[in-house]
Amino acid sequence: MAVAENPDNAASAGIVSVPATDLPWWDISRIPAAYWVVGVILVILPAFSSNFVLFQIFGWSLILGMIALSLMFLAGYGGMVSLVQMTVAGVAAYMMAIFGTSAIDTISVGWSWWITIPIAIIIAMIFGTVSGALAVRTEGIYTIMITLAIAAAFFYFARQNYVLFNGFSGFNQVLPPHVFGVDWRAPVPFYYLTLFWAALAYLAVLYVSRSPFGLALQGIRDNPRRMAALGFNVTAHRVAAYTFASFIAAVGGILLVWLNGQISPGAVSVGPAIDILVIAVVGGIRHPVGPFIGAIIYVILRTFALDILVSLGLAGERFQLLIGIGFLAIVFWSSDGVLGLWERWRQRAGRRDPLTGEAAGSSGEGG
Repeated sequence: MAVAENPDNAASAGIVSVPATDLPWWDISRIPAAYWVVGVILVILPAFSSNFVLFQIFGWSLILGMIALSLMFLAGYGGMVSLVQMTVAGVAAYMMAIFGTSAIDTISVGWSWWITIPIAIIIAMIFGTVSGALAVRTEGIYTIMITLAIAAAFFYFARQNYVLFNGFSGFNQVLPPHVFGVDWRAPVPFYYLTLFWAALAYLAVLYVSRSPFGLALQGIRDNPRRMAALGFNVTAHRVAAYTFASFIAAVGGILLVWLNGQISPGAVSVGPAIDILVIAVVGGIRHPVGPFIGAIIYVILRTFALDILVSLGLAGERFQLLIGIGFLAIVFWSSDGVLGLWERWRQRAGRRDPLTGEAAGSSGEGG
């Protein structure tokens, strides 16, 4: 049975949340003005930002945003909360170290980047697809527990395996290649590299969410039994969603290992897996831009929380507490994250939504 058989069936069921449009998805007239402003700022950002801001703040934020975007796609459009996305990214990072070059030349094969990158992505996608095939058999809290168990199992396996994963030490000096005479780990080139792939992942999620497959997936999220009765293969759709999300997470994992220059079991432990969920929830899990908003908040807090505590005369080792309080405050005021706060303000102000370009139906209309 085909993964997406008849998108009209989903619409007739009354359970598809994305409105249809007669305009093609690539029509630039549909892009809100706020998007153009943000896009221009991101493109010209290197002209007035330091290398630290480009590399450590925005580079890291865009990468974490991509990995969180893969989780947002599964949770927001498929109703499946997965804690294995950081592990998928870690698998891709490890494959780059194993099949590519690193300081551990006794393990690393040393293949060229144009061979290593596809292999890393394919293996990570297979891992994510198999994980998804196991997880989609359950729903709700059980899906979360299964994906968490997979993430924990991979962490312990990588930490205890010295033949392939080099155990606790992992790999270092895993660097991006020099292509077209460009050092892609230099702050400005690396920033543009991450910006390009983050934008591509964002647009891909938008496109897929509006495709027949994406509409059917949202129908399955809302009412899987009705979609199955209409002839849709619920399991196949869910597994395919994991495959697509794994591709995004794998690309993010490759960029992450290039950013850090190393990969170790600590990067794929339970803590980072939960961090990705926190990033997606804080930013807003109902729109693809949410994970990137959550990522920039997370990175800023992680980067400057220690300095803030020290300046206040408090113990610097409590920076995790400050980060937790910040995230708790955001979620407390809005269960939909930062985007939920913006939506609430927009409705009160009666302004146009910068995410959709549609006029808000607020109480301010009609005076």
